[in-house]
Amino acid sequence: MEAMQEKQVTSFGEVRKLEQPFFVMATQNPLEQEGTYPLPEAQLDRFFYKLQVNYSNRQELHEILNRTTTGHKPDVRPVLDAAKIIAHQKLVQRVIIAEHVQDYAIRCVLATHPQGQFAIPMVNQFLRVGASPRAAQAITLGAKVRALLDGRFHVSFQDIKEVAVAAMRHRIILNFEGEAEGITTDMVLTKVIAETPQTMEAELTTGRR
Repeated sequence: MEAMQEKQVTSFGEVRKLEQPFFVMATQNPLEQEGTYPLPEAQLDRFFYKLQVNYSNRQELHEILNRTTTGHKPDVRPVLDAAKIIAHQKLVQRVIIAEHVQDYAIRCVLATHPQGQFAIPMVNQFLRVGASPRAAQAITLGAKVRALLDGRFHVSFQDIKEVAVAAMRHRIILNFEGEAEGITTDMVLTKVIAETPQTMEAELTTGRR
């Protein structure tokens, strides 16, 4: 957590600054979190995305076995150096996001706040805590990256929709009713994205306030 926020690590009282660029990756075991320690919600909020890793399929298992049980040694070669990675990070920030598209991202985040102005019924029923401002930052930057990968220098509504769940699934907290009903954060977020109008005009047309 210190690395993510202060960009340094402390060991035996000695502070070591981390050289840019770097990133922090963590894993969480879905089976009663065996071998892992649950993080407080405020610390989870520091992670950009939470990605779900499902079971490997037949072809993927073939590839895993081919790479790990046959003496295979991968030919790993660098394709980017630190300076180029930092340059790409700066380029992402220059991608244009129109005000109405940015407002959609903001309203998607606000829609996760129980009893808030933009909250949908499912949020009011099943959520205890909504997403933080960091969620809006992650959605915006993730959408900008997606636009660049698609060869565009502007963010679309679809870019927002594609990254919103990964950016928010670890930032919202279910209430007791949600947990008892077997609701997942992904279920709530999918509903939020589906029911949040892309524009304020559409919002007024549907009669929502």
